[in-house]
Amino acid sequence: MSLPTLSTETIDRADTASAWRRSDRIGVPILRAPQLGDAAQIWRIAKDSHVLDTNSSYAYLLWCRDFPGTTVVAEVDGRVVGFVIGYLRPQAPDTVFVWQVAVSHSERGRGTGTALIEHLLDTVAPHGVTALETTISPDNPASVAMFAAVARRRGARMTKRPLFDPGVFPDNHAAEDLYRIAPTAQRKPEKELR
Repeated sequence: MSLPTLSTETIDRADTASAWRRSDRIGVPILRAPQLGDAAQIWRIAKDSHVLDTNSSYAYLLWCRDFPGTTVVAEVDGRVVGFVIGYLRPQAPDTVFVWQVAVSHSERGRGTGTALIEHLLDTVAPHGVTALETTISPDNPASVAMFAAVARRRGARMTKRPLFDPGVFPDNHAAEDLYRIAPTAQRKPEKELR
């Protein structure tokens, strides 16, 4: 079955590269691997997003301990303001699955989410990772736009297909579509981004 290619040009026209480098920011963001002490802040950001499924605080502690190579946090002035949590798929070790991305309300619209995903891709690329997968519910166009920006910046193709319909969830969870971006290993030169 052939997957439809999504046009990243029409989904998101924002120049996230310039938004990330804005000089009017109070603090300079640091992108880094998580530490155990970051779990509480990550949990709060997920909970405050009102979009993500919030897992137990224990789950975020385990994630910080066991998956620091595929998790990135954004820190501004000593506090975590965003995160991306992912893992390498056991059946497809060339694919990083992005499980959750969230940015605190104070940092939204500044390209922080896109920068987190880009940093994750740059971190896993030397290990042979060439594809990114994530699921997004149909009622979340902001996430689609963010991942489309990543695909565009990398000169990659983004495809979409149904993955989980509501009937497989034991609660009232919305459907989840699978988005795949490949190849992810290389960014486009800056002058091509405009």
